Amino acid sequence: MRFTFKTRYEQDLNLAKHGGHRFWYSLLLLVLAASPWLISEYALAQLTFVLIYGIVGLGLMLLAGFTGLFSIGHAAFLGVGAYTEAVLVNAGLPFPLALAAAALLSAAVGVVVGLPALRVKGMYLGISTMAFGFIVAEVFARWESLTGGNAGLHVKAPQIFGWALDSGVEFYFLCLLLAVGSTLAVLNLLRAPTGRAFVAIRDSEISAQSMGIHLAYYKTLSFAVSAALAGLGGALYAHMIKFLSPDQFDIIQSIDLLLMVVIGGLGSVHGAFLGAIFLITMPQVIGAGKGLLPDAIGQAPGLKAAVYGIVLIAFVLFEPMGLYGRWLKVRTFFSIFPFYRRGMFKRQKSFQKSDRLR
Repeated sequence: MRFTFKTRYEQDLNLAKHGGHRFWYSLLLLVLAASPWLISEYALAQLTFVLIYGIVGLGLMLLAGFTGLFSIGHAAFLGVGAYTEAVLVNAGLPFPLALAAAALLSAAVGVVVGLPALRVKGMYLGISTMAFGFIVAEVFARWESLTGGNAGLHVKAPQIFGWALDSGVEFYFLCLLLAVGSTLAVLNLLRAPTGRAFVAIRDSEISAQSMGIHLAYYKTLSFAVSAALAGLGGALYAHMIKFLSPDQFDIIQSIDLLLMVVIGGLGSVHGAFLGAIFLITMPQVIGAGKGLLPDAIGQAPGLKAAVYGIVLIAFVLFEPMGLYGRWLKVRTFFSIFPFYRRGMFKRQKSFQKSDRLR
């Protein structure tokens, strides 16, 4: 097991805590940069979707995993970013300006949703965000002059200074650049006072408030940043699929996004991308396994939803820390073998006395 002995304050400011982090993350970036020449065109498209959903997952992870505010209508922010990008790019606005506008408008909508949600929490917060998702989906369907309604809306290819990113490889590198930038931004936010305030609110609102943390301000800010990342991912999503319709941003998409961060591992940046990998690869695995099942099961219309439900229940019961939690256990096992104990990661109920008495 690696122990890092800190001898100066600058070590706390470094994103990479030791040389192993620098080596493995540099190797990962090299592999991702070389992916267009290592994998097929279809696999590259799936990897591009992983990066896009990873950006959206970062936003939802910041809201749910680090602030403790669950949203069951996050696909609405994804849709706001996607339609904003499509309308502005089709109108001739340069791609960078349209991308920034998509993120900013989604953040503004996040503030609008976050303000009423300050008075509710838990299940009631989930219901309020779900109602917001239904409202936004209905706006997409009814505002035909702008969104095309149920007939859909075509999206032009992005252009940067006259250079059209119309190939899969070029668009992949754009998504990779934005995914790396978003990850670094979230990591820096989490180690700043703002990120620590988010975590304090998640752990105990009463304790956070007693330390002078303004709950309304930081909850609204968390909604805004989360919605901005979702809008950024939605803008890339619009260019990736090249056609938008309201049913792409319904409640099922919101549940998929929430499922992504729960299975990836709540409270970890790694979990956002591990959950995105799960979300993209799971339909492929289900499709490949249909031929091995009897026709009565393999051709059933609700097979995908049933598999997702079983997987979610299995993770909640047996691996509540998600895929990243499982990786931590495997790494710890090999690090301290043969001294590993099964109860090392056992969950314990820890709460403040003030929370017990509420």
